[in-house]
Amino acid sequence: MTTVAIIGAGTGLGAAVARRFGREGFDIALVSRTQAHLDALASDLRGDGVNARGFAADVADQAALTAALDAAADALGPIEVLQYSPLPHQDFMKPLLQTTPADLDGPLAFSVHGPMTAVRRILPGLRSLGRGTVLFVNGGTAVRPHAERAGTSIAFAAESAYARMLHDTLAGEHIHVAQLIIPGAITPGDPRKDPGVLADTLWGMHQDRSGFRHFAEPLDA
Repeated sequence: MTTVAIIGAGTGLGAAVARRFGREGFDIALVSRTQAHLDALASDLRGDGVNARGFAADVADQAALTAALDAAADALGPIEVLQYSPLPHQDFMKPLLQTTPADLDGPLAFSVHGPMTAVRRILPGLRSLGRGTVLFVNGGTAVRPHAERAGTSIAFAAESAYARMLHDTLAGEHIHVAQLIIPGAITPGDPRKDPGVLADTLWGMHQDRSGFRHFAEPLDA
């Protein structure tokens, strides 16, 4: 079987996606900054019958992210699905008029350099498989900028543009690129934004392979 790499894996959405894809027979590569956190999450998932392993990397460190993806493919098998969904840092969310050009370095490294590094690394493998899916998960500021969260608004917009171009460019190679917009917070028990519900949505995006942008709920909900 092939592998799903979840970049930004945590105990909420990342764990739910791992369980959802794991039920379908995928192996799971968990990527986030802290190996101890990943090891604990992988252990929980294995207890549920999901073959998961953790590979530590900071998405802002291109060499570390590349190495983590290489290690995941070596250990688990070829990466067929990539989910890019790390949570942005709070200091990316300064008000617009307090945001300097230097303040954008972190958000752009996080939301543009990180996904570009990941996609470029796995693309040869997707082409060898002859198929693949890349899933981008973003907040509502990706499509509706918010002046109180300027860094993420600018960086998510750039990430969205990159993802859309990938969607258009790779469709002819049977590589589906899609974006899920989650307005507001992921909320356990919410009928649309519970982690398990969102995991089902992402699985459906992978399976249906239709359209680029999807919404967990309307932006005005």
